[in-house]
Amino acid sequence: MIAECRTCFRNCKLEDGATGFCRARINKNGRVTAKNYGLLTALNLDPVEKKPLAMFCPGKYVLSVGSFGCNMRCAFCQNHEISQNDFLSVDNEQEAGRCPEYFSPEDIASRAYELIRRNNIGVAYTYNEPLTGWEYVRDTSKLVREYGMKNIIVTNGCVSSLVLDEILPYTDAMNIDCKCFTEGHYSALGGDFNSVIKTIERCAECCHVEITTLIVPGFNDSVREIREMSAWLSSLKSYDGSVVLHITRFFPRWKMTDAEPTSVALMQNLADAAREYLPHVFLGNC
Repeated sequence: MIAECRTCFRNCKLEDGATGFCRARINKNGRVTAKNYGLLTALNLDPVEKKPLAMFCPGKYVLSVGSFGCNMRCAFCQNHEISQNDFLSVDNEQEAGRCPEYFSPEDIASRAYELIRRNNIGVAYTYNEPLTGWEYVRDTSKLVREYGMKNIIVTNGCVSSLVLDEILPYTDAMNIDCKCFTEGHYSALGGDFNSVIKTIERCAECCHVEITTLIVPGFNDSVREIREMSAWLSSLKSYDGSVVLHITRFFPRWKMTDAEPTSVALMQNLADAAREYLPHVFLGNC
């Protein structure tokens, strides 16, 4: 029986047993579920600033969890080892030390609570695209809230309104990638510009939101594009005053290992352009 996944703009139509474009969702007997539910490839206690969040609980730490799967294909992906991998394939199962480990929502929530003594504020869902497994994010977030702790989501924003309905009631802060500000460039990355715009608009009204744009030379590095994006961000209704922008320096990764890092001078120029519209702009990797 064919089933349609409604997690993102792709609306993958899957035969029974088939996996979607993201490698993380599967049709089981006519129902699309998260193949990566609870299967973690990363579990770390990180500074909140590493998400990056500059103006949400600064100086605190957050238990950061990651799985596998992503619904985009950015050639410059910074976490491609997990986001673009299918750890459940036969070849990877035979590769020592590469299989994800299962942690239930209860495991993560209780571990987060135990880490309060180390200045932990809650759980961040990050590293891969966490909303490919939104059910796990929702279920864990509910329990984290019951412990009186916070939830942070780091996402590419290419997600449906149905998923946002499920996770936003339990979300305290988000960092959303705005990888560029043109529809054509988003298509080149395997994403959907309109989905990201709608996600940012909605989430900015519901919780603390910070935006990250990785500046890739020759791709999204024009002053004009940064000005257009910053002007739009400044116009949004914001949950707590204004949306924060991180402009991050590119270093060669994955399929772009032969590219040059973004120049620091260009980064500074782009930050200055963004500050014409936004009060809080931060440079990363400089």
